[in-house]
Amino acid sequence: MSTTGVAEESIHQGIVPGYLLARLARSSQFTHAAEAARQTLIKGRPEYRATLELSVDSNGDLIADVQAAPSRTIYDTHNTEQLPGDRVRGEDDPAVEDAAVNQAFDGLGDTFRMLLGAFQRDSLDGGGAPLTATVHYGEKYDNAFWNGSQMVFGDGDGEVFTGFTGSVTVIGHELGHGVIQTTAALEYQGQSGALNESCADVFGALTEQYTKDQSVDQASWLIGEGIFTPAVQGRALRDMLHPGTAYDDDELGKDPQPADMSHYVRTTEDNGGVHINSGIPNRAFALAATAIGGKAWETAGLVWYRTLTGGLSATADFTEFAQATITAAADIGASVETAVRDAWIAVGVVEGGVIKDASADRAPE
Repeated sequence: MSTTGVAEESIHQGIVPGYLLARLARSSQFTHAAEAARQTLIKGRPEYRATLELSVDSNGDLIADVQAAPSRTIYDTHNTEQLPGDRVRGEDDPAVEDAAVNQAFDGLGDTFRMLLGAFQRDSLDGGGAPLTATVHYGEKYDNAFWNGSQMVFGDGDGEVFTGFTGSVTVIGHELGHGVIQTTAALEYQGQSGALNESCADVFGALTEQYTKDQSVDQASWLIGEGIFTPAVQGRALRDMLHPGTAYDDDELGKDPQPADMSHYVRTTEDNGGVHINSGIPNRAFALAATAIGGKAWETAGLVWYRTLTGGLSATADFTEFAQATITAAADIGASVETAVRDAWIAVGVVEGGVIKDASADRAPE
């Protein structure tokens, strides 16, 4: 499924994968959450903004510095499904009493600042597009998603999932889909779809790390940390550095993400395993970033960003993406190229230093 030129109702790139919701829907322990999961499974260019900073130089001349700034609007559907809902906070409005509104507002700003500070990208489209989000979507809706034009947050069921606005990695991930949509437009199927999900995870992780000013060694590399309640045996939805270890719960099962190509999952579910097999490129990014060291957005993130914006095909598979990242890394330096190549070797996309043909590993279309 392409994410370009599609009516917004047809796009639901949710943070919680369908296979996890399907497992939860059959739960006998979490009966309240099981009903919420079943209901969740059933559902499915404006003015730009800038800041003007004025200062006086040593000669007494007035200096005007125009900088990009976010243009955020938060809506509330009051647990209906009528998007976008009622406007509850805009860019120049103060914080409100509703924590979900303020968390969404702050998370959109965090993602905007990461994109601008790390990649000099002015919003999702690079041209200052406004950022819109809706909170309190649906009744006990167990997901957050990007619908092609805005973010949408459910409140969770309270038994397994909490509200989704509290995780900056969730917000950065979903807005990352907007960046991907306006750059490589990776098709949401098979390996290109897994790359779409993985790159969104990269944006989610970078948003958290940039906001907290973390080095790669300080980072958790978790996506969706904190959205499970204490009743669940799990740390997050995904672990980029250690795929397959994010949760292991009697009711929800074990995190199914593979860490390398030898465990690649061939399936027709989940759009050909887009949320499952994304663990492989996720680990490649985390390994490359930790090998390079420092702040992930400064080097490894820049390599991935240049790959997305450098003419990558919409149907790129893991091998094409790996080659593109290695080429982008070489433009930065030999040590960066080595780190990126070694990361792809570790996950089995590159063998013996040579890019392999992964056509046999592709999930059925």
